[in-house]
Amino acid sequence: MQKLTPFLISCLLVFGVAACDNASKTTVTAPAPDEAPTAPTAQTTQAAQQDAQSEVRRRQLDSDIRAREQRNNATGGDTQRATGDLASEVRSKLEANIPKGQLTVDAADDGTVTVAGTVNNQQELAKIERLAKEIKGVKTVVVKATVAPPQS
Repeated sequence: MQKLTPFLISCLLVFGVAACDNASKTTVTAPAPDEAPTAPTAQTTQAAQQDAQSEVRRRQLDSDIRAREQRNNATGGDTQRATGDLASEVRSKLEANIPKGQLTVDAADDGTVTVAGTVNNQQELAKIERLAKEIKGVKTVVVKATVAPPQS
């Protein structure tokens, strides 16, 4: 019995490590605000679209936005809003509504949000400012994104 317990515990740990070995899907390939944007490949765009349009991802984004809004309301509104929360909420909103884009979001203390990267068409580019301003605490949106259709 004394040898069985450590064996079972080590089996659980090995199983846990193997189960958690799942790379998260993010827009790592999105350019930084100071980098020149490049057009994504058609395969990258398709993979991002499938991930962003999945029901699980949609529920996760909605849940994240609701949680941030509740936390924001509990802390006194946008006067005490952390820039990380603001950027993250705008990023979630854009990811849910522009799934084919590769965008980065940066927020400043004064409520200014800068969005950079690429989108596939002019309609998606036009949506960025409107969607970002829907987030409580966003006062100004600077759009540095460009239109770059996916390469085949």
